[in-house]
Amino acid sequence: MRVILLGPPGAGKGTQAKLLIVRLGVPQISTGDMLRAAVAAGTPLGREAKRFMDRGALVPDAVIVGLVRERLQAPDCGRGYILDGFPRTVAQAEALDTALNELRAVLDHVLCLEVPSEELIARIAGRRTCRACGAMYHVRFSPSKREGVCDVCGGETYQRDDDREETVRQRLTVYADQTAPLIRFYEGRGLLRRIAGTGEISEIFARMVHSLGG
Repeated sequence: MRVILLGPPGAGKGTQAKLLIVRLGVPQISTGDMLRAAVAAGTPLGREAKRFMDRGALVPDAVIVGLVRERLQAPDCGRGYILDGFPRTVAQAEALDTALNELRAVLDHVLCLEVPSEELIARIAGRRTCRACGAMYHVRFSPSKREGVCDVCGGETYQRDDDREETVRQRLTVYADQTAPLIRFYEGRGLLRRIAGTGEISEIFARMVHSLGG
């Protein structure tokens, strides 16, 4: 089964993807992981991507699509895959269509996790990270035993700049601007499945499995 997983920051895509790959027996394909692997392996596309990454520039769509196309031909993708973090734009979605046509493959579903903005802000802005060991906490869901102190090493916990409320709101605005056309693109093809991303992890997962016909 070939699935794209969409959702805003804080929606729980990573958590649900880990559950889905076990359920479906397919790999999770992340563009970030692919980029790092290609650069480390020194492949032609990896070397090209590194030129952009080294100067802090965005890796062009053509390079990303090339990496995705290579990855989709790997043996472990024979039964399908979950695409996480790609495509991000309609242009990338159209390029993915072209690549899939060349590979004589089709998408089965596009799952879109939907969570109210205020809930997303509460999820992300509540995160705390230990400066010393990197342990993660949440002021509401999984707080440290002592406020501001890491349970693991006793280090100071803090709120990262990109987890501050004003930054989170900006990230959500960017996501909405980028993804709204993508959602319409896949909805028009009858592939989009909207999933309520609130509630217990197991409840959300059950909704996702049901939307896949499981």
